[in-house]
Amino acid sequence: MWQVRKTNNLKPGFEALVEDNEKARVADDSFMSGDKSAAAENLDLKVELHRRLIDLINLSALETMSRDQIEVEIGEIVHEQLALQRHALNKHERKRLVSDILDELLGLGPLEPLLQDPAITDILVNGHDIVFVERNGLLTRTEVRFKDEKHLLRIIQKIVSAVGRRVDESAPFVDARLADGSRVNAVVPPLAVDGSLLSIRKFAKIPISMQRLAELGSVPAEIGQVLEAIVQARRNVLISGGTGSGKTTLLNAMSSFIDEQERIVTIEDSAELQLQQTHVARLETRPPNIEGRGEVSQRDLVKNALRMRPDRIIVGEVRAGEAFDMLQAMNTGHDGSMTTVHANTARDALSRVEQMIGMSGIEISPRSARGQIASAINVVIQIGRLADGRRRLLSLSELTGMEGDVITMQEIFRFRMKGRDENGTVLGHFEATGIRPKFMKELADRGLTLPSELFRPENRLE
Repeated sequence: MWQVRKTNNLKPGFEALVEDNEKARVADDSFMSGDKSAAAENLDLKVELHRRLIDLINLSALETMSRDQIEVEIGEIVHEQLALQRHALNKHERKRLVSDILDELLGLGPLEPLLQDPAITDILVNGHDIVFVERNGLLTRTEVRFKDEKHLLRIIQKIVSAVGRRVDESAPFVDARLADGSRVNAVVPPLAVDGSLLSIRKFAKIPISMQRLAELGSVPAEIGQVLEAIVQARRNVLISGGTGSGKTTLLNAMSSFIDEQERIVTIEDSAELQLQQTHVARLETRPPNIEGRGEVSQRDLVKNALRMRPDRIIVGEVRAGEAFDMLQAMNTGHDGSMTTVHANTARDALSRVEQMIGMSGIEISPRSARGQIASAINVVIQIGRLADGRRRLLSLSELTGMEGDVITMQEIFRFRMKGRDENGTVLGHFEATGIRPKFMKELADRGLTLPSELFRPENRLE
């Protein structure tokens, strides 16, 4: 009768199920998230039901069924087993039980509700009973937990095995990606001293637009117009910021201004960019295999991208020698290319790129390296996370050339902080420095204009 019910004879009673070690192992994994005290109180019931359900369910049949079909049939089996064992659960509790079973069978167990919450951007697991999330820019601890370390480790194994990776004592950390594109990093013992660690950067289903960044207060609408003009004028852009500051989000938003007719090649360690244009070629690095072979680095991909007839090259983040090849691309006809770098200020970003050039193995003097940077990069955008957790564009600067051995740069816009209010919210405003950027000429040459009042020093942008 049931599509998911096994057709073979079932062992009678829960006592027989306890004898089956494999069933017990699966049952251990099937612990539900929620209030700690409530979960502990009902643990025996949940383990019993999960053991029985795993014995009843034909897992191979799940592949041909929709989630709605599975939910209906699992619900019937749960109702039947509760009646047989004389367990009284109300409608809400039964629905929660069915949901948790589905999460274990088809998803990532206790993490599944967090993955489905669109307000959550990051999930941070510090051992089996400590789970933090970032929601609306703020980190908060949740009541979600795993049954034990083994449960957490098996969820991690489920994630990495789906992408052909492994994690164990011999390979105790791994980067992976979920089916929806979310980025995952896992570290297990012995490197993780207090229990396995899991970090998930969720992949937004709908890319954040520049308009949305303006609504959030991250980028004023007027500066959004300037960024659009910079992209359309094919200026080469370096976005700088710390971890989690929103570099990729801003890069995504800016890339939406690229003309539909242009061929764009993107290069990333872990594919996160969500360009909406049709003519996009996405490349992703490949780590070495267990034997240390088969690695394809970002530098390999940047070199290969030059043979793919790109109009623009976008590198998700430069970290090493590929910075040299990226600058070469910017200097040889691929105007309008963009990348990001980890740095705390615009000046630090240039120093970081210079260091990366040294990692390329190319014999080049510091002055020549700076000359390459000054001629290749036109605009540096600094983005950061404020003390209240909100992300802000902090400065927009333009490179103007070299003076002696120093790269010259002028700040066009900045965010000026003015303390915090009683709620801890950072106060401040964006302002123009009064400097008219050199790229205004390129804008004019392409028939683009920006209001001159944008650059007046008295102009404050909220």
